[in-house]
Amino acid sequence: MNAIDHPLVAAYLDSVARETADLPAERRAELLTDLREHIEVSEARDDDAVRTVLAELGEPRTVAASALAEEGTSTTAATATAVGAVPAGPLAGRPAARVIAFLPALGGLLILGSPFAGTLVLAIGLALLWRTPLWDARQKRIGTATATAVPVLLLLGGLLLAAGRVGPLELLVIGVFTIGVPLSGALHLTRALRA
Repeated sequence: MNAIDHPLVAAYLDSVARETADLPAERRAELLTDLREHIEVSEARDDDAVRTVLAELGEPRTVAASALAEEGTSTTAATATAVGAVPAGPLAGRPAARVIAFLPALGGLLILGSPFAGTLVLAIGLALLWRTPLWDARQKRIGTATATAVPVLLLLGGLLLAAGRVGPLELLVIGVFTIGVPLSGALHLTRALRA
């Protein structure tokens, strides 16, 4: 049996169709076609392989919330809360997601000058990152790890400095990583939005 003919796929696509009822008909048809093509290309045959492909695509509500956010269409409050979507309005969609992508990195860098303000911005940025449906869990973990690298590197630098093992080269390496790692995480999240 071809993956596209599998009952789990039919149920999945029906669920996405129901969840995207607020999308314009053309955009909705395009989304469903893209999902069908992705499933067909996977060449999954058995139940486990089909379940894996569908899990990689994400829950129907999450897929729908992402499509609705891209379109700028409001979702109901229940749906937005259920999938952790960015609220409709000025903070919805990809422009807000770009800001959210850089907020944790900014918070991490602010820790260098003001630990309290940096920690606050980092916490807010990470909370928003984990609430938006535009990234998958792997991308969110990468964003979290790279943003929290600054406090970890500062701690490491402090320990090495206290032990007397830090020279100019080590300070330079720590400085480059302290700035480069959070920014690379933010750029990764921004690039993931285009995919």
